[in-house]
Order: sequence, then C-alpha cells, then structure tokens
Amino acid sequence: MGKRKENSTNLHNEKAIVGRCDLTYAVCMIGGRWKLLILCKLENGKLRFSELRDKINGITERMLTLQLRELEKEGLVKRTVYAEVPPRVDYELTKIATELLPIWGQLSNWGAKHRKFMKNQL
Repeated sequence: MGKRKENSTNLHNEKAIVGRCDLTYAVCMIGGRWKLLILCKLENGKLRFSELRDKINGITERMLTLQLRELEKEGLVKRTVYAEVPPRVDYELTKIATELLPIWGQLSNWGAKHRKFMKNQL
C-alpha cells in the first residue's frame, strides 16, 4: 500500500466525502477486507501477532502488519511492546473500539438475514 500523491483527485474526493459525513468516516475507519475481522478477533482480549495471523484465514503477514498499523494510527488498536528476548508485542482494542461491539453484533445479524434472503432469491 503505497502513499498516494497529495494532489491526487482520489485523495481530494476522499477527504471531501469523509470530512462531511460521519457515517462515511466511520465506515472508512473499519472498512476493507481485513480491518473488521482483525477487530473482531481482538474482541476477547489481547493477542500476539502470530495468534492474530493464525486466527485470520488467508491474510498475509505483510497485510496484517499494514492493517494493524492503520488501526493503531486510527486509535482503534493499542500495541504494547514488551522489553523481552525474544520481543513480545500484544495488540488489543482501545476503549473507543470496544464501543463498536454492539454494532458488530447488529451488522452480523443483518448479514445473516441478508445472506438468507439472497439465498432464497436464487
């Protein structure tokens, strides 16, 4: 995931849309293929990088690293580094991320309902 040019149309459009709509802002924070999955895996407490990687089928180490960095930058995940040999790093949800827990449940219920509806339509 490279850095976008500061003058790119895509970046300007994103800033304009996200800057005006709270819902779009929230979806951008947790959007993408992996972020919500990572957050859900951290729901029950701290996990080490390797534990997270093993719990998420199909994610590469590079992608997990990038997504964790973004989530940390966005204030949704807290990274704790312990001065041990070998180094140990834990990841956990921040207080603001735990406020999403009821919303995840609702989204999951909606997804199950929609999936069932779509299956019946075919």
